[in-house]
Amino acid sequence: MIRKILVPVRGDGKGDNVLAHAAALARKFDAHIEITHCRAKPEDLLPFGVPIPAALRKQLAQHSIEMFDAEEAGLRAEFEALCGVLNITMCDTASGKGVSANFVEEAGRQIDVIKHHGRLADLIAVAMPDRDRNIGTNTLKAALFSTGRPVLMCPKPAGDVPDILGGNIAIAWDGSLESSRAVIATLPLLSTANKVSIYTVRSKPVPVPPDELQSYLRSHDIVAEVKLIDPKPNVAAALLSNATQSGAEILILGAYSKNQELERLLGGTTQYIVDHATMPVIMMN
Repeated sequence: MIRKILVPVRGDGKGDNVLAHAAALARKFDAHIEITHCRAKPEDLLPFGVPIPAALRKQLAQHSIEMFDAEEAGLRAEFEALCGVLNITMCDTASGKGVSANFVEEAGRQIDVIKHHGRLADLIAVAMPDRDRNIGTNTLKAALFSTGRPVLMCPKPAGDVPDILGGNIAIAWDGSLESSRAVIATLPLLSTANKVSIYTVRSKPVPVPPDELQSYLRSHDIVAEVKLIDPKPNVAAALLSNATQSGAEILILGAYSKNQELERLLGGTTQYIVDHATMPVIMMN
């Protein structure tokens, strides 16, 4: 079961879309959403190695605290209002009856806040990165590489988010350790789907054949269909195209089986999907 979904927010305008996607998944399980916001420590904003008089240091720290308090109050009010629109009950812990949420403010670095709260979450929901503006990449990396938890990457808004997500799920299967982790971590979601499709590349041998995954899922009472795709124009584009045409609402993907930085520089299946996906993608490294 999915009981806790983490939604880290930064005040960059992407949080509304991510919360809507998280709520659409949470409704399947009456899950709790923890919205976390990271604020910098006042001392981290002071210039490094520059002597500052104690009185000025105190004044700058106080000004920073007041600025952070105002930002937190604004974000908290924004998300409380959005929770009202999404029919999410604001409370500290899961009620087990409907979707609930709470707002947590913590000082420090974003990666540390995600690491702290993410390791005991069933799922972490983040925005699709905007590489042109360098927004969201570090949040996705922190969730993927610092928590060991499945990460829901929410696509850029292209319409209303469905009330409930996960009826039709596609699995990208290459037999890798990462894809195996992704499948096993999402068994609770797969078990509630009406349709599950396993996509693998035609004519490309994989370490663990898709029919063995199909058999494994059957042992969990999950019926899945194996679909072979042609890797043209490239594997990632073919995967997204086929999944979209079949009406899949979510793609499950083992992320960055190759070096992540090399994928960013030279391209790769995961990086292409991170940059071009138009559907929610659940990734696991």
